[in-house]
Amino acid sequence: MSEKANKKFAKIYDKHIDQIYRFVFIKTGSKETAEDLTSQVFVKGWRKFKAQGNDIKNVSAYLYQIARAEIANFYRDAAKFQIVSTGAVEIQDNQDDLEMTQEINFMGQDMQKALRTIEEDLQNILIWHYVEGLAFKEISKFLNRPEGTVRVMAHRALKELREKLADPTFGQSQEADSGELL
Repeated sequence: MSEKANKKFAKIYDKHIDQIYRFVFIKTGSKETAEDLTSQVFVKGWRKFKAQGNDIKNVSAYLYQIARAEIANFYRDAAKFQIVSTGAVEIQDNQDDLEMTQEINFMGQDMQKALRTIEEDLQNILIWHYVEGLAFKEISKFLNRPEGTVRVMAHRALKELREKLADPTFGQSQEADSGELL
């Protein structure tokens, strides 16, 4: 592998390491696990980069795809889930929808309980858009779905979360399920 290719992948690593780590951390809730899985993501990304180089059309989407697979493998192997406190993660405010970003940031345990009750793709969309600050257009590439569909999914996820959080009985029946997340 040439020195030029090494430098190119180093730039990819530097650009994406924080985003991938944060995504994995939110999904696993463990610093150590997030570090391990993030390193696996970049090792696999490096192998693919060495083999195919410039054939990777969207590096960001590819790295998130690897991260999702590694997270799934982790949970499949561990056969357990953990709750992640939303207070443990710094939420970036990169969107015009400041109100919703703050709502996700400050809802705490109730938000966490509500978030884990929606399907995984909806969780990912909310994390990518409101935590990572990614545009719906980019998220649509990750999920291989039209941008409009991703927007509708995000709207549906927010509506579900608002309904759950507005329900005064929400959280009471989920107490026994507190070992499960994302």
